[in-house]
Amino acid sequence: MPDFSDMTETENSLSAAPVGSFEQILPAHSAAIYREFQAGRVIVRDVWDNNRSELRANSLYNLLYNHLSHFRTFYEHLGSELVFNETGAFFFLKESSDDESEEHDENAFRVQVVLLLIGRYFARSGRDLDYLGRPDAGLNEQDLEAMAGDDEYQDILRAARFEKGLTEALDYLEKRNLVFRAGAGRYFLSSAGQYFLGQLVQEYEQA
Repeated sequence: MPDFSDMTETENSLSAAPVGSFEQILPAHSAAIYREFQAGRVIVRDVWDNNRSELRANSLYNLLYNHLSHFRTFYEHLGSELVFNETGAFFFLKESSDDESEEHDENAFRVQVVLLLIGRYFARSGRDLDYLGRPDAGLNEQDLEAMAGDDEYQDILRAARFEKGLTEALDYLEKRNLVFRAGAGRYFLSSAGQYFLGQLVQEYEQA
C-alpha cells in the first residue's frame, strides 16, 4: 500500500519550490518558437515591420533570451541544441548529433552561395558590406536588375538549384529570416545574414 504521507511531502516540496519555467511561458508562445525553428528559420532580435517600415523588437527572441536555460533544456530533451549567437543577435536550432543530414548540408550550401554572390556584387560596386545590413541601404532595384542580368551569377544560382534565379534565391533567404524585404525592389540582410556573410568573407580571406 503506498505511503500517502510520503506523497504529501513530495507534493508539498514541489509546491514550495520556485515557480517553474513552464508556468512562466504560454504554450502558444512555445509553439510559435517551435514552428519558426521547424520552418528552418533563425530567430533574430529585430524583425522588419512592413506596416511601419522599420525594424522592431522580436518578442520571440526576447522570450528565448529571458528564458534561455528553460528552452535549452526543452530542446535538449527533443534531441536538438538551441544555439545563441550573441554577435549576430539570433538563435537557431541544430541537431545534437555530430552527423549532419544531407538536407541540412544542402540548405547551408544554398544559403552560402546566395550570401557570397550578394557580398561579391556589393563589394565590386565599391560599397562597404556593412551597408547590406541597413534598411536604408542594402540592395536596391538597380542592384537586383544588374545581378539578374549577369550570366555568371545566373549560372551559379542554377548550380545551387535556384532555377528561377535571383528572385527565388532571395525568397529562400527571406523565409529563413536572413534577409528582409524593405519594399518593392529593396532587400537588406538581417543581423543573422550579416553575421553569416562576415563569417564567409573571413573564411575566404584566410583560404
